[in-house]
Amino acid sequence: MTGTPWLPAHVVDVRDLTPRSRSIVLEVPGWPGSLPGQHLDVRLTAEDGYRAERSYSIAGFGPGERVELAVDEVVDGEVSPYLVRDIRPGDFLEVKGPLGMYFVWRDADPSPVQLIAGGSGVVPLLSIARARAVAGTDQPFRLLCSVRSPEDAMYRDEIEGLEAAGVEVEWIYTRRAPARSARGAGRVRPGELATLTWPPERHPLVFVCGPTSFVEYVADVLVDAGHPALRIRTERFG
Repeated sequence: MTGTPWLPAHVVDVRDLTPRSRSIVLEVPGWPGSLPGQHLDVRLTAEDGYRAERSYSIAGFGPGERVELAVDEVVDGEVSPYLVRDIRPGDFLEVKGPLGMYFVWRDADPSPVQLIAGGSGVVPLLSIARARAVAGTDQPFRLLCSVRSPEDAMYRDEIEGLEAAGVEVEWIYTRRAPARSARGAGRVRPGELATLTWPPERHPLVFVCGPTSFVEYVADVLVDAGHPALRIRTERFG
């Protein structure tokens, strides 16, 4: 029995999303396609043979050999600074995936969906929102994004455009809010989660992705509010 193989991948496009994050589009011959919400592993090999591997969420979904990642730079990180600052079209790396069958959304599920993102945790949730828009289905969707400041919001324009596809979008700014924002900066509070997300009575399927402390906090608040733990799917990093 063999595991998922490493596949060669060539960078075909890069685009700055924020001052410290970037989308990277790869051409991956043999890529089997991915489901909304899945991730992959990236492997870099230095000239002296040293290798480093990291997991990143896939922003796209579906069939085809093009894969879109989004990477947020981790200060003093080993891999992300290279991917955000240095990688260019034509560069080569290796990927393995797609990975994960738990944190995925399927358009045949009629449940309302609540997406809750902390920082770069929005990447797999955008994949899910994109899939819903393409499917043209009518499940009620809400997306709550928690970011440090407006400048830190990855895919901001696209996310705000999701409203036209029937996805309700809310923003929480933890360090600096826009000048005209009625809400000041600060961590999302339990009462806000209750008003900005589907209530338990709607029996939503909830996806939460972000830093470990954010995900654990949000999941605890949701369970305390009456959401069944089995309806809350989490993915964390850091």
